[in-house]
Amino acid sequence: MPRVLVTFLTVFVAACASGARPPSTAAPPTPSARTITLSIIGTNDLHGGVLQREDRGGLALLGGYVSNLRAARARDGGAVLLIDGGDMFQGTLESNLTEGSAVVAAYNALGYTAAAIGNHEFDFGPAGPASTPQRPDDDPRGALKARAAEASFPFLAANLIDGATGRPVDFRNVKPSTIVTAAGVRVGIVGVMTTRALVTTIAANIRGLRVAPLAETIEAEARRLRAGGATVIVVAAHAGGRCTDFSNPRDLSSCDPNDEIIPVARALPPGLVDVIVAGHTHLSMGHQVQDIAISEAYSGGRGFGRIDVIVDAATKQVVERRSFPPRDLCARVDPGTTRCDPGGASASRVTAEYEGAAVKPDPEIAKAIEPGVRAAVAQKAMPVAITIATPIRREPGKGESPLGNLVEAAYLAAMPGADVVVNNTDGALRSDLPAGPLTYGAVFETMPFDNRLVAFRLSGADFRRLVTTWVRDRFPALPGLAGLRARVACKGSALEVTLLRADDVPIRDDERLLVATPDFLATGGDRVFESVTPADGFTIERDAGAVRDVIVEALNKRGGILREDQLVDPANPHWILPGPRPVACGG
Repeated sequence: MPRVLVTFLTVFVAACASGARPPSTAAPPTPSARTITLSIIGTNDLHGGVLQREDRGGLALLGGYVSNLRAARARDGGAVLLIDGGDMFQGTLESNLTEGSAVVAAYNALGYTAAAIGNHEFDFGPAGPASTPQRPDDDPRGALKARAAEASFPFLAANLIDGATGRPVDFRNVKPSTIVTAAGVRVGIVGVMTTRALVTTIAANIRGLRVAPLAETIEAEARRLRAGGATVIVVAAHAGGRCTDFSNPRDLSSCDPNDEIIPVARALPPGLVDVIVAGHTHLSMGHQVQDIAISEAYSGGRGFGRIDVIVDAATKQVVERRSFPPRDLCARVDPGTTRCDPGGASASRVTAEYEGAAVKPDPEIAKAIEPGVRAAVAQKAMPVAITIATPIRREPGKGESPLGNLVEAAYLAAMPGADVVVNNTDGALRSDLPAGPLTYGAVFETMPFDNRLVAFRLSGADFRRLVTTWVRDRFPALPGLAGLRARVACKGSALEVTLLRADDVPIRDDERLLVATPDFLATGGDRVFESVTPADGFTIERDAGAVRDVIVEALNKRGGILREDQLVDPANPHWILPGPRPVACGG
């Protein structure tokens, strides 16, 4: 099914409702005439998740929490700031059908203060139905610029550099930083993105851009904001970390010390930055690194982070930073644990409370987003002519999975004459296919990205070189394969790679292989083909259309009932390795 032409980029209004989670181990400070409390609510990686699911998540519930917190701060003379860590748009039909306009309108109504630009903010390409430039006058950042222009809050990108000027990009309402005044306190906010942002983005949409190092960019911008009178410095960072124990914010033993945001925080001069609202990793933080409070709250609108900054009212100096665990958004909770119980059958669940009051949905917000939701509902409900007997799993990290095999076989069938399919299975497939009669909506949630299936030529020798790179180096994940199998073996200290067709005939080095792959990979995404990509890029010989359409068409042709065991042949795996990656052969 072709991508729906955006016919309405009107401003919707966003949502307020309810939820809960165990209370923070750190109680909020008692209001005092001598201090001002700034509560910073951090969200990240919404990926279009505007709607509540099974009593949980969505912007309506977030709005309920924010309303209660604003009431609490109004009582004690403080303020609330909403900061987003990027990747707001890509991922749901409610968002994608309007190229993110529904999300911006919701954020406008929620009263966001600022948002970082994430890598997926570039996914829509030019404004309109094309996801990449098709004509010379197409602006590859057209959709992003349109969303920024609609926002009542700034998009921040201090380290996104225009290669032609050597300076941060200059789009309408996109800037490196901003200063706002909240409860009489001047707050400077800097936006940055991960150094890998442009690697995990459609290359055609980010040509001419580069990403500067985070720490030095933050330091320079924060010093400028301090000189401009900012008392508090907040960083909205589309770069994150992961921690699992929230009992003590200063205990980092459960955190991965190598995840990007922790080394960045350690590299900053002490006392320069107060808060980082992180993102990108889809994981969680509620910790402090060198007195910088960092929050990150999963993805998809599941929850939010909170940091309270306590400021001396007389001197306007920060006297304390209080970190809270990420909080799940739940409409109802178990009264004993106050935890979410969205799928449970408990009749005793009660309305969630926050800041001493019930969290109530705002019906006006639901009414305002109804046009976008209604359009998405119609498309989601379109049937696909197949029934899934049991969930078809994607099994990240294995290089081969039932869902990956299904998708890659469909790509191979859609590209007649292709010798091999290469797919970024771990990154491209975002959920399992659920059991039951299949709908377009379920396929979309599995594959939310608007990529196209293209083909180009590689020699057998180049493909063997690629396989060597994938298995020997610390490559993030093995790509999915179809059409051939890769057999890797050690002969002494040498790594030997053999490529086998389905009939076990080896592929010669001098053969010219037709490689089918999503255009995201063909144009440099995830660096899958980096080691063999020509200086001027691959010559694309064929374009089979949108990858999601390819899958829907293949499933419609197949029909009937599909079982997971039909998709994996244990006797003929696509990857044959001598041990775990990275493969190192001894002497």
